[in-house]
Amino acid sequence: MSIVDENNLCSDVSVESMLSVWQQQDVDHVWHPFTPMTVYARESPPMIVSGKGFYLEDAHGKQYLDGISALWCNVHGYQVPELDAAITEQLGKIAHTTFLGGTSPIAIELAFELAQRTPGDLNHVFYSDAGATAVEAALKIAVQYHAQKQSGAEKRTKFIRMDGAYHGDTIGSVSIGKIDAFHKPFEDLLFETMTVPSPVAYRAPQGYDEQSWLQYCYDAVEQILSQRADEVAAFVIEPLVQGAAGILVHSSGYLKFVREITQKYGIPLIADEVAVGFGKTGTLFACEQEEVVPDIMCLAKGITGGYLPLAATVVNEEIYSAFLGEPSQGRTFYHGHTYTGNALASAVSLASLKLIDDNKVLENVAVISSRLQQRLEEVAKHPHVGDVRQQGVMIGIELMADKSNQTAYDSALRMGNQIAVAARKRGVIVRPLGDVIVLMPAIAMPVQQIDELCDAVFESIQEVCV
Repeated sequence: MSIVDENNLCSDVSVESMLSVWQQQDVDHVWHPFTPMTVYARESPPMIVSGKGFYLEDAHGKQYLDGISALWCNVHGYQVPELDAAITEQLGKIAHTTFLGGTSPIAIELAFELAQRTPGDLNHVFYSDAGATAVEAALKIAVQYHAQKQSGAEKRTKFIRMDGAYHGDTIGSVSIGKIDAFHKPFEDLLFETMTVPSPVAYRAPQGYDEQSWLQYCYDAVEQILSQRADEVAAFVIEPLVQGAAGILVHSSGYLKFVREITQKYGIPLIADEVAVGFGKTGTLFACEQEEVVPDIMCLAKGITGGYLPLAATVVNEEIYSAFLGEPSQGRTFYHGHTYTGNALASAVSLASLKLIDDNKVLENVAVISSRLQQRLEEVAKHPHVGDVRQQGVMIGIELMADKSNQTAYDSALRMGNQIAVAARKRGVIVRPLGDVIVLMPAIAMPVQQIDELCDAVFESIQEVCV
């Protein structure tokens, strides 16, 4: 049966005619995120109408293996019976009700589960609806915490960020970001931040080798905190991996060092686990790998298994306590969103966490991460692959015009995009970051499909980079 018939849209109109209408309406009326719309239609983007397992199907009936887990958020695949049932059951009760001054059992249950699973005394959950809003809440919480903390009020409004940081697209989250291609047009709107270098030795500046550059990166953190600690509201970090910067994998031990040095100077640590959380680095939360307990943790993406928008900003007892008091004291956190604590999203999040346990998904991460590591050794030998970076299932394959001297391709060639288009022809969806090919399979994906993903991407690199 055609998609037109299945959706009872217009049975007397041919499928191809209806698709043509949708394609034109897409171009005329839809503005896609992070997408150069001038060339969008020319590249035949897939119109996805369904998904099952780890495959997507477009309106023409062609199947694609999802190699980026629906932009890094899908955990268990598509049409997962347990997740579908959780939403259906909750829908039979209520889809949403306000969380401002009210509550719901399902959101309470989820907050309890998150408090049990996040490290240390991260016990208080503030809900929102996206990674950027989770970070935005964290920034405001940090500033207000210093103004109200029991040890004495301080005005601290500066944040420390990483070079190449990305924390979302709202004004606050952009202010603590550092990717010029994304953020430069808005620089006059942004508040001042302090930047420390990313502890990644690939492309170390002239005059440094790997060891001396990494030492410089560590020293820079100590230096800035020793000089300006009394201004700093928080240090914000993507633990272990900077995703949007091109899957930059940090030097082992750096996260633990940052935690120790921020504690030394009394600086709250905000761990943005939006991209790295829920198993993608090998543990449920990336911070666990270096036994780090941040003061604030931001969660989104995989929290619902990739089904619905939901985010959480989880804080420790000390920070939460600074907001307690009689209303007349003005200590309330006046911040929130209409769909905070959404019941449907909370229900599917709980079901997803249960599936991670029941299906031993974190054990599967170890299996497929190992297979990815083996397969990546093949593509690393390609003359136009300059660097291959991996942490768990987070993979960055950086393309180079000249590997020997790390010469990048002319950006006008859009080599990464060319490979994504070539991979689509082979039935695989990936999305590059510039000329870094990103692989981010769902953590529950079977190892056989990991091979399918690698085969298609490696063949596409071979075809395009000649």
